[in-house]
Amino acid sequence: MYHHALIRWLKVASVLKSLSLIADPTRVRILLLLKQEELSVAEMQEVLSLPQSNISAQLAKLKAAGLVSDRRSGKNRLYQLDDPNAKDQPTHEHFLALLEAAGMELREVKKDAEALKVVLKKRAQTAQAYFDALAGKFGRHYIPGRSWKGLGETLLKLMPPLVIADLGAGEGTLSQLLAQRAKKVIAVDNSEKMVTYGSDLAKQHGFTNLEYRLGDIEEPPITPLSVDLVFLSQALHHFEPARDLYADVWLGFSESDLHEMLGKAGFKDIETSIVHRESNSPHFQTLLALAEKENRFTSTGHWSGA
Repeated sequence: MYHHALIRWLKVASVLKSLSLIADPTRVRILLLLKQEELSVAEMQEVLSLPQSNISAQLAKLKAAGLVSDRRSGKNRLYQLDDPNAKDQPTHEHFLALLEAAGMELREVKKDAEALKVVLKKRAQTAQAYFDALAGKFGRHYIPGRSWKGLGETLLKLMPPLVIADLGAGEGTLSQLLAQRAKKVIAVDNSEKMVTYGSDLAKQHGFTNLEYRLGDIEEPPITPLSVDLVFLSQALHHFEPARDLYADVWLGFSESDLHEMLGKAGFKDIETSIVHRESNSPHFQTLLALAEKENRFTSTGHWSGA
């Protein structure tokens, strides 16, 4: 009996505390605003036309009482009306009803509602101005969350489970990315050390569908027509400065050269394009070529000079 009486007393005490908090007109106005929208102190200051110190002091009291919570968003801290747990929901609903009734007695509340519309419109305009300023710059400047890596990771997740060959795989950075979704990846390289290192790395990362094979990319140790997709990434070489930088023995391909070679090899539906060109010397370009052969698909990309 004593335990239940104590709980009832605590609930009454909590309600009385909440009622004492909404006895202040400023706190009522703040709570009614936060009931409608999550706001920063600066936005509340614009709506309420009150000093920032006054608003911050009232928010501290409301937060301590568990009526308001906050979160950080960039440089700002946003405040919102706190959600009660399921057990306290009935009491909270009664409190909100009293809050609305208290607000009806304050003539400033109606003005606050109109001022809030203006503030939210400004917020939307600020966001719109941000994107307007970026118009024409996407892809040419850094945009948070927008990168080739992010795009590549997304496309990998969408890739169907294929049997893929990665020719000239090196230690297999691309192979391991492909193995996340592929049915099987066969990584081929002519360096025994690369194959050993890549195999060990695949085991460490738990890739059971990734196999490294020692061999030449011109005569890969793969059964003909046994793969769905072939990658030659940075495996076709390059141009004069690359010979000194990377010990290359081939001076590179033009788009027409690559198109002609794929055609002679029996590929159809050939597409080539320069997808990137570095601004710094030696101005490497990324040349992408896509082609199909007997219902099989191949992709090749390499660096070339401008």
